Amino acid sequence: MELKELISQSYLALTRDRVRSLLTMAGIAWGLTTVVLLLSYGQSVSRSVLHAFLGIGNNIVIMWEGQTSMQAGGQRAGKRVKFKYEDVEAVREEAPLVRGVSAEWNDTVAYKYGDRMVSVNSKAIQYSYGEMRNLIIDHGRFFEPANFSEHRHVLIVGPNAAKKIFGNRDPVGERVTINGATWEVIGELQLKIQDSSNNGPDNENVFIPFESMVDIADRRDPEMITFQPVSAEMDKPAIQQVRSVLAHRHNFDPRDEKATSNWDTIEDAAEIKQFGLALEVILGAIGALTLGVGGVGVMNIMLVSVTERTKEIGLRKALGARKRDLALQFLVEALVVTFAGGVIGMLISVLLAQVIPPMPLYSDMYKTANHEGDIFLQISGTVMIWGFLILTAVGVTAGLWPAVKAVQMEPIEALRYE
Repeated sequence: MELKELISQSYLALTRDRVRSLLTMAGIAWGLTTVVLLLSYGQSVSRSVLHAFLGIGNNIVIMWEGQTSMQAGGQRAGKRVKFKYEDVEAVREEAPLVRGVSAEWNDTVAYKYGDRMVSVNSKAIQYSYGEMRNLIIDHGRFFEPANFSEHRHVLIVGPNAAKKIFGNRDPVGERVTINGATWEVIGELQLKIQDSSNNGPDNENVFIPFESMVDIADRRDPEMITFQPVSAEMDKPAIQQVRSVLAHRHNFDPRDEKATSNWDTIEDAAEIKQFGLALEVILGAIGALTLGVGGVGVMNIMLVSVTERTKEIGLRKALGARKRDLALQFLVEALVVTFAGGVIGMLISVLLAQVIPPMPLYSDMYKTANHEGDIFLQISGTVMIWGFLILTAVGVTAGLWPAVKAVQMEPIEALRYE
């Protein structure tokens, strides 16, 4: 029997009792809507959480000064490792697995603006730091290479730091005094979602050229080194390579992880992705159970249909109908009603995704113009594929038992059925 004929017969069978068929399809539609919305919600939550975490930077590693725990070069364990300015250049030249590297120093700096004195956490950084840490300028400009080599007194401020120092004034072009010296603000950062940070979110910080730090703190050496591997997959080899460079310069065992501790944000991002996947699986399973309830309704209507058509089944078997054709007909009928309800459910899901507004995941202080970090119910292709696969499984399962029951009927007993 051709598939086209099977579908036509299935449609005619289902239209015998339109109300019952429509109610069954409504259960499927409700179940599929639940599956799609829950999967979309899970995807959006995991995407927003990952986006907020990556506010710290894109595939970066932060390495701090530490204390040796292993003997090396005849020295006892317990020696303090203090970074030097030249260490950063050595990493840049001797670690090919490192794409970008920057010295970093953090401290609270007092800024005098007019008759006000405001203390704000500040970071001394090098040029490559901006790209590694996703420092996007809202207005003004980022540092230029000459700002570092010429020890320029220029600043970039985070949006919240700007409000703290300048109030509602546009900070770009304003001047502040630090230890009696004048510094000019050349740029303001774009407000960003960031729930992971090193010494405070970027929104709250002021950034200065590292080489100009000597004019503030009389210090030329970094307290940490921030670097970016050539790829996320090479984070562990890159960390070991950087540690080996530093071990050679500071005479400690390169296997000694406590000599230079580090924060591998790539590893943490991978864990967040696993959390997101687990959340999607859990929500998808909950939705599948709801859809399964609709599947029970399909199975129920098909079992009733088998009972009502007992004589018809007996007659067809007596005339030589093959078991395969009978089983396939009831299976197709179950799939027709399932997919008809599924189409309705998918349309409802798309409509709801359009009318449900973005749901905030973070507080109002992190609101951005494009609603970064909010939860959007977007029906992606992946969600549709998963919804279709779950729907197919439910339809096949719902039609299998009635099909088997129809096949197992004896023709004579079926014809005698009243």
